[in-house]
Amino acid sequence: MMPLILASVSPRRFQLLSKLELPFTVVPAEVDEHLGDGLSPDAMVLHNARLKAEAVSRRHPDQVILAADTTVCLDGQILNKPANLDEAWTMLGRLSGKTHQVFTGLAVIGPRPPGRLERVVESRVTFKPLTNEVIADYFQKVNPLDKAGAYGIQENASERIIETFDGSISNVTGLPLEETREALAAFGFSPAPDP
Repeated sequence: MMPLILASVSPRRFQLLSKLELPFTVVPAEVDEHLGDGLSPDAMVLHNARLKAEAVSRRHPDQVILAADTTVCLDGQILNKPANLDEAWTMLGRLSGKTHQVFTGLAVIGPRPPGRLERVVESRVTFKPLTNEVIADYFQKVNPLDKAGAYGIQENASERIIETFDGSISNVTGLPLEETREALAAFGFSPAPDP
C-alpha cells in the first residue's frame, strides 16, 4: 500500500483523518493560498486544496496526497481566518442570527489511477442571535484566529453560538469524512467505516 500524506498541519484535519484508521504522515504544503478575490467560495477552496496537494506531490511523487481547504461564506462574501480579534468580533457579529455556508475543497493526488480526485462539499450553519457578552465569553474559551469565520463547530463552546447546521459536521470542521473516505477508497485504501 502506498503511504498516505496529509498536506496540512491543521490539528482538526489530523483528528478527523485519524478516524478513518489509516496510517498517514503530515507534510505541510507551504503555499500561498488564494484568499478569494475574484473567485467564488467553492472555486477558491478547490483551488487552494489543489495547490496544496500539487505542492506536496512534487516532493513526494510516489505517495497519495490528501489536501483540503475550508472557508465560510455569508451573503456571497468569503470570511476566511480573521487577522485579529477585532476582525473576529466583526465576523461573529455579522454571522449573528443568520445562516451561512461552509465550503471545503478536497483534492487527492496519487501516482496510479484514478490519479486525481477533487470534490467540493457545502454545509449550512445557522447562528443564534449573539450579544456582545456571548461573543466575549466565546472568545475566552476559543481561539478564533485560526478558524475561517472566527468559530469552530467542534469547540465545546459552540452551543453558545450555533443554532443548527445542515450537512456534514466534519465538513464544517475542515475535512468532509464521507467524501474523503470515498476518495481514498478509489485509490485502494480501506478506510474505517463511519463511526
